[in-house]
Amino acid sequence: MGGPSSERQISLKSGKAVFSALLGSGLDAVSIDIITDNEEENIRLLKDSNLDCAFIALHGRFGEDGRIQEILEKINLPYTASGVCASRLAMDKIGSLKIFKQGGLSVPKFQFLEKSAYKSSKVFKNELGLPLVVKPANHGSSIGLSLLEHDEEILPAIDLAFEFDQRIVIEEYIYGRELTVGVLDKEALPIVEIITKNKFFDFEAKYQEGLTNYIVPAALEGSITRKVQGVALEAHKLLGCSGCSRTDIILSKDSLPYVLEVNTIPGMTATSLLPKAAKIVGIDFNQLCLKLLELAYEKTKV
Repeated sequence: MGGPSSERQISLKSGKAVFSALLGSGLDAVSIDIITDNEEENIRLLKDSNLDCAFIALHGRFGEDGRIQEILEKINLPYTASGVCASRLAMDKIGSLKIFKQGGLSVPKFQFLEKSAYKSSKVFKNELGLPLVVKPANHGSSIGLSLLEHDEEILPAIDLAFEFDQRIVIEEYIYGRELTVGVLDKEALPIVEIITKNKFFDFEAKYQEGLTNYIVPAALEGSITRKVQGVALEAHKLLGCSGCSRTDIILSKDSLPYVLEVNTIPGMTATSLLPKAAKIVGIDFNQLCLKLLELAYEKTKV
C-alpha cells in the first residue's frame, strides 16, 4: 500500500482496510508501505517481509501500471488483481480506449496530446465541440480532470492535466447516468449508480462525504442491466484483466453504455464501490479480500 504516486493517501486507506480484514479472517498478514519506485529497494523490502502472496492495494502509478506486478513476477510471488500487460493497458486511457473501440464497445470520441509536442506549438485544434472532459492519460481518482463548457477553459484544463502526465486525453462529454460495474472472478457484480451534487464525479465528489449518493443495485430495466454488465465483462476481457476490475460507464439518454475506463485495483475500503456491489450478492468485505487472495493463487496454476 501507499506508493509514490499522487494517489498515495487513498491507497493507504485501502491498504489499512484490507490489512484489518485479513487479520480479522485469521491470516498472518503484514502491511508494507511502498515509498519508492526503485526496483532493487522494493525487491529487498518484499524479500525481507517473507511473503507467500502479495495483496496489491496500490492505486495509480507504480501500482496499477504493471510495474509492481513486474517486480512480483521477478521474485515469483503470487499477487492479486491483473497481470503486467492488462494493468499497463488499463492504466493507459489512450491505449485502452483504442482497444475498447476496436473490440466493438462504444467509447466517447476523443483526441490526445503529447506534452512535448504541445509545449512547442501551444496549439490545440478542438475537433469534438463542447462540453469536453480533459484528463491525464495515466492517472486515477479524477486527479487533474476537468469538465469544460466554454472555449476559454480549454487551455487552462490542458495545462492542469499536463501537471500530472506527459500525455492527456480530451473526450466529448456524454450526457447520461454515471454507472460503475465490478467484475469478480469473471462475473459481473450488481451495477452501482453514482449521483453527485457536483457538476460531475470529480475528486471532491469521490472523497468528500455527503456530496455523492450511490444506488446499489442501480434502478435499471432488466435488459439494460444485462447490457451494461455485459459491456463491463467485455471491457475486462478485452484488456486481459483477472481477479477483479471496476469499469466506469456512462449510460447515454438513448440507453447506450459508453465505456470510460477500467480500474484494475479499485478502492478497497468497506465503503468503496466494488465492496458495496459485492455485499449485495452476499460477499462481505472480509470474504471479498479472501476471495481475491484465492484468485491470486489460481492465476499461478494457469
